[in-house]
Amino acid sequence: MRTKIVLFITILICFLLQSTVIPEIAIGSIAPNLPVVLCISMGLMRGRKSGLWTGFFCGILIDLFYGSLFGFYALIYMYIGYFSGYAHRICYDDDIKVPLLLVTVGDFVYGISVYALQFLLRGRLGFRTYLFRIILPEVFYTAFLTLIVYRVFYLINYRLMKTTRKESESIWVIKSGEL
Repeated sequence: MRTKIVLFITILICFLLQSTVIPEIAIGSIAPNLPVVLCISMGLMRGRKSGLWTGFFCGILIDLFYGSLFGFYALIYMYIGYFSGYAHRICYDDDIKVPLLLVTVGDFVYGISVYALQFLLRGRLGFRTYLFRIILPEVFYTAFLTLIVYRVFYLINYRLMKTTRKESESIWVIKSGEL
């Protein structure tokens, strides 16, 4: 229960940072995407289910405050968090290369899906302009932010999982297979 509360507080803090501080450090109206980093981090460290729920709540917050179509961002972030959870078993948490690669791919997929579902369907066909002026700079900026922020998410997760591990290794806790 404590891990869920801390995860929800982390989601709220990331949303507040994304909507207040991150626009202030934008370069040429291009800002990094902190919820993508959070969804992928939680998917990598905790698995598909945690990545899915983190993405859902990040997306719902963005939909509530900024979205024009309710559920659009929740669906995108859910998929990003869920598919990043597939690398949970094969990735070391303290290694930065796999999260950096997944954040780069995840943010690129996010940018392409936003373009396809919000601009292309309205008849705006300037894909090359959108790709080189918005998607790729945001991908590079988000990847740079990942180098800094992923360590913070790792430390939060490590502290939470350390207490969970201690509880599960206790001799007083009856495990489900021991009865």
